[in-house]
Amino acid sequence: MSIKLVKIPSSPNWYLRGTIRKVRVYETTGVDDKATAETIRAQREWEILQGSVFGSKATTTTLTRAAVIYLENGGETRFIKPITDYFGDTPLAKIDQEAADKCARTLYPNLAPATIVRQVYTPLTSMITAASHAGLCSPIKFKRPKMPKGRVRWITHAEADRLLKACSDALRPLVAFLLYTGARAGEALWLDWRFVDLKRAQVQFLDTKNGTDRGVPLHPALVAILANLSHREGEVFRKANGMPYAYLDEDNDLDRSAGSRIKKGFKASCKRAGIDNFTPHDCRHTWATWHYQENRDLNLLMHLGGWSSLSMVLRYAHVNVAHAAPSIEIMPTIGAKTPSRKKVRQMIDAAAKRGARSGKAAAPAKKAKRKAMA
Repeated sequence: MSIKLVKIPSSPNWYLRGTIRKVRVYETTGVDDKATAETIRAQREWEILQGSVFGSKATTTTLTRAAVIYLENGGETRFIKPITDYFGDTPLAKIDQEAADKCARTLYPNLAPATIVRQVYTPLTSMITAASHAGLCSPIKFKRPKMPKGRVRWITHAEADRLLKACSDALRPLVAFLLYTGARAGEALWLDWRFVDLKRAQVQFLDTKNGTDRGVPLHPALVAILANLSHREGEVFRKANGMPYAYLDEDNDLDRSAGSRIKKGFKASCKRAGIDNFTPHDCRHTWATWHYQENRDLNLLMHLGGWSSLSMVLRYAHVNVAHAAPSIEIMPTIGAKTPSRKKVRQMIDAAAKRGARSGKAAAPAKKAKRKAMA
Protein backbone atom coordinates (compact mmCIF):
# COMPACT_ATOMS: atom_id res chain seq x y z
CA MET A 1 0.00 0.00 0.00
CA SER A 2 0.89 3.66 -0.06
CA ILE A 3 0.01 6.71 1.98
CA LYS A 4 -3.00 8.68 0.81
CA LEU A 5 -4.43 12.10 1.56
CA VAL A 6 -7.84 12.04 3.24
CA LYS A 7 -10.24 14.57 4.75
CA ILE A 8 -12.07 14.15 8.06
CA PRO A 9 -15.19 16.12 9.08
CA SER A 10 -13.73 17.57 12.26
CA SER A 11 -10.72 19.33 10.65
CA PRO A 12 -10.06 21.59 7.65
CA ASN A 13 -6.61 20.03 7.25
CA TRP A 14 -5.59 17.06 5.14
CA TYR A 15 -4.61 13.83 6.88
CA LEU A 16 -2.18 11.07 5.93
CA ARG A 17 -3.57 7.55 6.06
CA GLY A 18 -2.17 4.24 4.87
CA THR A 19 0.46 1.58 5.42
CA ILE A 20 3.85 1.31 3.76
CA ARG A 21 6.57 -1.21 4.58
CA LYS A 22 4.45 -2.39 7.54
CA VAL A 23 4.40 1.11 8.99
CA ARG A 24 0.87 2.37 9.62
CA VAL A 25 0.37 6.11 9.20
CA TYR A 26 -2.58 8.18 10.43
CA GLU A 27 -1.57 11.76 11.14
CA THR A 28 -2.37 15.32 10.15
CA THR A 29 -0.37 17.28 7.61
CA GLY A 30 -1.24 20.48 9.45
CA VAL A 31 -2.24 22.25 6.22
CA ASP A 32 -5.49 22.65 4.29
CA ASP A 33 -3.85 23.27 0.90
CA LYS A 34 -3.87 20.05 -1.10
CA ALA A 35 -0.72 20.79 -3.12
CA THR A 36 1.27 21.46 0.05
CA ALA A 37 -0.25 18.39 1.71
CA GLU A 38 0.82 16.26 -1.28
CA THR A 39 4.41 17.43 -0.81
CA ILE A 40 4.27 16.46 2.87
CA ARG A 41 2.76 13.08 1.94
CA ALA A 42 5.56 12.33 -0.53
CA GLN A 43 8.21 13.39 2.00
CA ARG A 44 6.71 11.21 4.74
CA GLU A 45 6.57 8.23 2.41
CA TRP A 46 10.19 8.81 1.44
CA GLU A 47 11.27 8.91 5.09
CA ILE A 48 9.59 5.59 5.80
CA LEU A 49 11.15 3.95 2.74
CA GLN A 50 14.58 5.28 3.71
CA GLY A 51 14.18 4.02 7.24
CA SER A 52 13.04 0.58 6.08
CA VAL A 53 16.17 0.16 3.92
CA PHE A 54 18.84 1.91 5.99
CA GLY A 55 17.30 1.88 9.45
CA SER A 56 17.50 4.89 11.74
CA LYS A 57 20.70 6.08 10.05
CA ALA A 58 18.71 7.55 7.17
CA THR A 59 16.62 9.73 9.44
CA THR A 60 19.40 10.78 11.82
CA THR A 61 22.41 11.34 9.53
CA THR A 62 22.66 15.02 8.65
CA LEU A 63 24.06 16.71 5.58
CA THR A 64 26.93 17.99 7.70
CA ARG A 65 27.96 14.39 8.36
CA ALA A 66 27.62 13.60 4.66
CA ALA A 67 29.87 16.58 3.85
CA VAL A 68 32.55 15.29 6.24
CA ILE A 69 32.46 11.85 4.57
CA TYR A 70 32.67 13.48 1.14
CA LEU A 71 35.65 15.66 2.06
CA GLU A 72 37.46 12.82 3.87
CA ASN A 73 37.31 10.90 0.60
CA GLY A 74 38.96 13.63 -1.43
CA GLY A 75 35.96 15.77 -2.35
CA GLU A 76 36.31 19.39 -3.46
CA THR A 77 35.90 21.93 -0.65
CA ARG A 78 34.63 24.77 -2.81
CA PHE A 79 30.87 25.47 -2.65
CA ILE A 80 30.35 23.06 0.27
CA LYS A 81 30.13 25.50 3.20
CA PRO A 82 27.15 27.60 1.95
CA ILE A 83 25.13 24.41 1.42
CA THR A 84 25.95 22.88 4.81
CA ASP A 85 25.29 26.22 6.51
CA TYR A 86 21.89 26.35 4.82
CA PHE A 87 20.79 22.82 5.69
CA GLY A 88 22.48 22.66 9.09
CA ASP A 89 21.36 19.53 10.94
CA THR A 90 18.68 18.60 8.41
CA PRO A 91 18.51 14.78 8.10
CA LEU A 92 19.39 13.39 4.70
CA ALA A 93 15.95 11.81 4.49
CA LYS A 94 14.41 15.28 4.36
CA ILE A 95 16.57 16.58 1.51
CA ASP A 96 14.51 15.97 -1.58
CA GLN A 97 14.00 17.82 -4.88
CA GLU A 98 11.95 20.58 -3.29
CA ALA A 99 14.56 21.13 -0.59
CA ALA A 100 17.37 21.29 -3.15
CA ASP A 101 15.45 23.76 -5.33
CA LYS A 102 14.68 25.98 -2.34
CA CYS A 103 18.35 25.92 -1.32
CA ALA A 104 19.41 27.02 -4.80
CA ARG A 105 16.87 29.86 -4.90
CA THR A 106 17.87 31.07 -1.44
CA LEU A 107 21.65 30.94 -1.87
CA TYR A 108 21.92 32.16 -5.46
CA PRO A 109 18.68 33.87 -6.54
CA ASN A 110 20.14 35.73 -9.51
CA LEU A 111 22.75 33.39 -10.95
CA ALA A 112 22.63 31.59 -14.28
CA PRO A 113 21.47 27.93 -14.43
CA ALA A 114 24.97 26.65 -15.21
CA THR A 115 26.37 28.39 -12.13
CA ILE A 116 23.58 27.10 -9.89
CA VAL A 117 24.19 23.56 -11.11
CA ARG A 118 27.90 23.88 -10.40
CA GLN A 119 27.52 25.50 -6.99
CA VAL A 120 24.46 23.70 -5.58
CA TYR A 121 23.17 20.61 -7.37
CA THR A 122 26.55 19.05 -8.20
CA PRO A 123 28.15 19.37 -4.73
CA LEU A 124 24.87 18.46 -2.98
CA THR A 125 24.58 15.30 -5.07
CA SER A 126 28.23 14.47 -4.38
CA MET A 127 27.76 14.74 -0.62
CA ILE A 128 24.65 12.55 -0.57
CA THR A 129 26.33 10.03 -2.88
CA ALA A 130 29.29 9.82 -0.48
CA ALA A 131 26.88 9.13 2.37
CA SER A 132 25.12 6.43 0.33
CA HIS A 133 28.46 4.71 -0.32
CA ALA A 134 28.91 4.64 3.47
CA GLY A 135 25.54 2.90 3.81
CA LEU A 136 23.81 5.85 5.46
CA CYS A 137 21.15 6.55 2.84
CA SER A 138 20.14 5.79 -0.70
CA PRO A 139 21.49 7.94 -3.55
CA ILE A 140 19.27 10.61 -5.00
CA LYS A 141 19.29 12.17 -8.45
CA PHE A 142 18.13 15.77 -8.51
CA LYS A 143 16.45 17.31 -11.52
CA ARG A 144 18.63 20.25 -12.51
CA PRO A 145 17.68 23.59 -14.06
CA LYS A 146 17.37 23.57 -17.81
CA MET A 147 20.62 24.70 -19.35
CA PRO A 148 20.60 27.27 -22.15
CA LYS A 149 22.01 26.21 -25.50
CA GLY A 150 25.77 26.61 -25.52
CA ARG A 151 27.00 29.35 -27.80
CA VAL A 152 29.85 29.15 -30.28
CA ARG A 153 31.06 32.68 -31.03
CA TRP A 154 34.21 32.87 -33.11
CA ILE A 155 36.00 35.44 -35.24
CA THR A 156 37.90 35.31 -38.52
CA HIS A 157 41.67 35.56 -38.88
CA ALA A 158 41.28 39.13 -40.13
CA GLU A 159 39.19 40.08 -37.10
CA ALA A 160 41.70 38.40 -34.79
CA ASP A 161 44.48 40.45 -36.39
CA ARG A 162 42.51 43.66 -35.75
CA LEU A 163 41.87 42.58 -32.17
CA LEU A 164 45.54 41.96 -31.41
CA LYS A 165 46.51 45.30 -32.92
CA ALA A 166 43.87 47.00 -30.78
CA CYS A 167 45.11 45.42 -27.52
CA SER A 168 47.41 47.24 -25.13
CA ASP A 169 51.04 46.13 -25.01
CA ALA A 170 50.40 44.26 -21.74
CA LEU A 171 47.23 42.52 -22.89
CA ARG A 172 48.33 41.59 -26.42
CA PRO A 173 50.56 38.59 -25.51
CA LEU A 174 47.79 37.08 -23.35
CA VAL A 175 45.11 37.43 -26.04
CA ALA A 176 47.50 35.98 -28.62
CA PHE A 177 48.11 33.04 -26.31
CA LEU A 178 44.37 32.42 -25.94
CA LEU A 179 43.85 32.52 -29.71
CA TYR A 180 46.83 30.30 -30.54
CA THR A 181 46.36 27.64 -27.83
CA GLY A 182 42.64 27.51 -27.00
CA ALA A 183 43.53 27.75 -23.32
CA ARG A 184 40.87 28.58 -20.77
CA ALA A 185 41.30 32.03 -19.27
CA GLY A 186 42.31 30.58 -15.90
CA GLU A 187 44.89 28.29 -17.51
CA ALA A 188 46.53 31.25 -19.21
CA LEU A 189 46.25 34.04 -16.63
CA TRP A 190 48.29 32.24 -13.99
CA LEU A 191 50.50 30.11 -16.23
CA ASP A 192 54.01 29.85 -14.76
CA TRP A 193 57.13 30.02 -16.90
CA ARG A 194 58.17 26.63 -15.48
CA PHE A 195 55.56 25.01 -17.72
CA VAL A 196 56.53 26.83 -20.92
CA ASP A 197 59.29 25.36 -23.11
CA LEU A 198 60.11 27.80 -25.90
CA LYS A 199 62.88 25.60 -27.33
CA ARG A 200 60.55 22.65 -27.79
CA ALA A 201 57.59 25.00 -28.50
CA GLN A 202 55.31 23.40 -25.90
CA VAL A 203 53.20 24.43 -22.93
CA GLN A 204 51.90 22.22 -20.11
CA PHE A 205 48.57 22.82 -18.38
CA LEU A 206 48.34 21.08 -15.00
CA ASP A 207 45.30 20.42 -12.80
CA THR A 208 42.88 21.65 -15.43
CA LYS A 209 39.12 22.09 -15.13
CA ASN A 210 38.36 18.44 -15.95
CA GLY A 211 41.08 17.16 -13.60
CA THR A 212 43.64 16.13 -16.23
CA ASP A 213 46.99 17.49 -17.37
CA ARG A 214 47.65 18.24 -21.01
CA GLY A 215 50.33 19.60 -23.29
CA VAL A 216 49.79 21.84 -26.30
CA PRO A 217 52.32 22.67 -29.05
CA LEU A 218 53.04 26.38 -29.51
CA HIS A 219 52.56 28.04 -32.88
CA PRO A 220 55.79 29.64 -34.24
CA ALA A 221 54.17 33.08 -34.18
CA LEU A 222 53.27 32.61 -30.52
CA VAL A 223 56.80 31.43 -29.66
CA ALA A 224 58.10 34.70 -31.07
CA ILE A 225 55.61 36.73 -29.04
CA LEU A 226 56.50 34.93 -25.80
CA ALA A 227 60.22 35.15 -26.50
CA ASN A 228 59.93 38.93 -26.56
CA LEU A 229 58.57 39.12 -23.01
CA SER A 230 61.10 40.68 -20.65
CA HIS A 231 60.83 38.22 -17.75
CA ARG A 232 61.28 34.44 -17.39
CA GLU A 233 60.11 33.73 -13.84
CA GLY A 234 56.74 33.46 -12.16
CA GLU A 235 53.54 34.18 -14.04
CA VAL A 236 54.01 34.54 -17.78
CA PHE A 237 51.36 37.21 -18.25
CA ARG A 238 51.36 40.44 -16.27
CA LYS A 239 49.37 43.64 -16.00
CA ALA A 240 50.70 46.96 -17.29
CA ASN A 241 52.32 47.63 -13.91
CA GLY A 242 54.26 44.37 -14.12
CA MET A 243 52.23 42.65 -11.42
CA PRO A 244 50.47 39.27 -11.94
CA TYR A 245 46.71 39.09 -12.12
CA ALA A 246 44.88 38.53 -8.81
CA TYR A 247 43.89 34.94 -8.14
CA LEU A 248 40.27 33.90 -7.62
CA ASP A 249 39.06 34.19 -4.04
CA GLU A 250 38.18 30.64 -2.96
CA ASP A 251 36.12 32.00 -0.07
CA ASN A 252 33.94 34.08 -2.40
CA ASP A 253 31.59 31.91 -4.44
CA LEU A 254 30.72 34.89 -6.63
CA ASP A 255 34.35 35.33 -7.68
CA ARG A 256 34.41 32.44 -10.13
CA SER A 257 35.37 33.92 -13.52
CA ALA A 258 39.03 34.19 -14.47
CA GLY A 259 37.97 36.18 -17.52
CA SER A 260 36.71 38.95 -15.25
CA ARG A 261 40.35 39.87 -14.58
CA ILE A 262 40.75 41.19 -18.13
CA LYS A 263 37.10 41.93 -18.96
CA LYS A 264 37.40 45.72 -19.09
CA GLY A 265 40.58 45.87 -21.18
CA PHE A 266 39.41 43.09 -23.48
CA LYS A 267 36.05 44.77 -24.08
CA ALA A 268 37.77 48.07 -24.92
CA SER A 269 40.09 46.28 -27.36
CA CYS A 270 37.13 44.62 -29.08
CA LYS A 271 35.40 47.99 -29.41
CA ARG A 272 38.49 49.54 -31.01
CA ALA A 273 38.71 46.55 -33.37
CA GLY A 274 35.03 46.80 -34.34
CA ILE A 275 34.17 43.38 -32.90
CA ASP A 276 30.86 42.93 -31.07
CA ASN A 277 29.65 40.30 -28.59
CA PHE A 278 33.04 38.66 -28.07
CA THR A 279 34.42 37.55 -24.69
CA PRO A 280 37.80 36.18 -23.55
CA HIS A 281 36.33 32.66 -23.46
CA ASP A 282 35.27 33.07 -27.10
CA CYS A 283 38.98 33.00 -27.98
CA ARG A 284 38.80 29.30 -27.07
CA HIS A 285 35.82 28.81 -29.39
CA THR A 286 37.73 30.64 -32.11
CA TRP A 287 40.81 28.45 -31.75
CA ALA A 288 38.70 25.28 -31.80
CA THR A 289 36.83 26.43 -34.90
CA TRP A 290 40.06 27.27 -36.73
CA HIS A 291 41.64 23.98 -35.69
CA TYR A 292 38.75 21.91 -37.00
CA GLN A 293 38.62 23.92 -40.23
CA GLU A 294 42.23 23.01 -40.96
CA ASN A 295 42.44 19.46 -39.55
CA ARG A 296 38.96 17.88 -39.50
CA ASP A 297 40.03 15.78 -36.51
CA LEU A 298 37.64 15.85 -33.55
CA ASN A 299 39.71 13.43 -31.44
CA LEU A 300 42.82 15.59 -31.77
CA LEU A 301 40.79 18.72 -31.04
CA MET A 302 39.32 17.09 -27.92
CA HIS A 303 42.80 16.10 -26.71
CA LEU A 304 44.49 19.45 -27.32
CA GLY A 305 41.58 21.47 -25.96
CA GLY A 306 41.15 19.38 -22.84
CA TRP A 307 37.51 18.46 -23.40
CA SER A 308 36.32 15.27 -21.70
CA SER A 309 34.07 13.91 -24.46
CA LEU A 310 33.53 14.08 -28.21
CA SER A 311 30.04 15.44 -27.68
CA MET A 312 31.60 18.64 -26.33
CA VAL A 313 33.57 19.28 -29.53
CA LEU A 314 30.92 18.23 -32.03
CA ARG A 315 29.55 21.78 -32.02
CA TYR A 316 32.71 22.93 -33.80
CA ALA A 317 32.03 20.44 -36.56
CA HIS A 318 28.46 21.69 -36.87
CA VAL A 319 29.56 25.27 -37.57
CA ASN A 320 32.19 24.21 -40.11
CA VAL A 321 30.33 23.09 -43.23
CA ALA A 322 32.32 24.63 -46.10
CA HIS A 323 33.97 21.27 -46.83
CA ALA A 324 30.50 19.82 -47.50
CA ALA A 325 29.70 22.31 -50.29
CA PRO A 326 30.75 19.97 -53.15
CA SER A 327 28.35 17.28 -51.91
CA ILE A 328 25.48 19.78 -52.20
CA GLU A 329 26.54 21.21 -55.55
CA ILE A 330 26.44 17.83 -57.32
CA MET A 331 22.78 17.34 -56.43
CA PRO A 332 20.37 17.78 -59.37
CA THR A 333 18.98 21.23 -60.16
CA ILE A 334 15.27 21.92 -60.12
CA GLY A 335 14.26 23.67 -63.33
CA ALA A 336 16.89 25.89 -64.98
CA LYS A 337 20.52 24.94 -65.40
CA THR A 338 22.73 25.56 -62.35
CA PRO A 339 24.96 28.63 -62.82
CA SER A 340 28.70 28.16 -62.36
CA ARG A 341 30.48 29.29 -59.20
CA LYS A 342 32.03 32.16 -61.16
CA LYS A 343 28.61 33.28 -62.38
CA VAL A 344 27.19 33.07 -58.84
CA ARG A 345 30.02 35.25 -57.50
CA GLN A 346 29.37 37.79 -60.27
CA MET A 347 25.69 37.86 -59.38
CA ILE A 348 26.50 38.40 -55.68
CA ASP A 349 28.97 41.21 -56.47
CA ALA A 350 26.45 42.91 -58.76
CA ALA A 351 23.75 42.71 -56.08
CA ALA A 352 26.12 44.20 -53.51
CA LYS A 353 26.96 47.12 -55.84
CA ARG A 354 23.26 47.80 -56.46
CA GLY A 355 22.67 47.80 -52.72
CA ALA A 356 25.53 50.24 -52.16
CA ARG A 357 24.22 52.60 -54.86
CA SER A 358 20.66 52.49 -53.51
CA GLY A 359 21.96 53.23 -50.01
CA LYS A 360 23.83 56.31 -51.22
CA ALA A 361 20.79 57.50 -53.16
CA ALA A 362 18.51 56.99 -50.17
CA ALA A 363 20.67 59.07 -47.82
CA PRO A 364 19.91 62.51 -49.41
CA ALA A 365 16.21 61.62 -49.63
CA LYS A 366 16.09 60.76 -45.91
CA LYS A 367 17.96 63.97 -45.08
CA ALA A 368 15.48 66.04 -47.13
CA LYS A 369 12.55 64.30 -45.45
CA ARG A 370 13.92 65.08 -41.98
CA LYS A 371 14.50 68.71 -43.01
CA ALA A 372 10.92 69.02 -44.30
CA MET A 373 9.53 67.54 -41.09
CA ALA A 374 11.53 70.02 -39.06
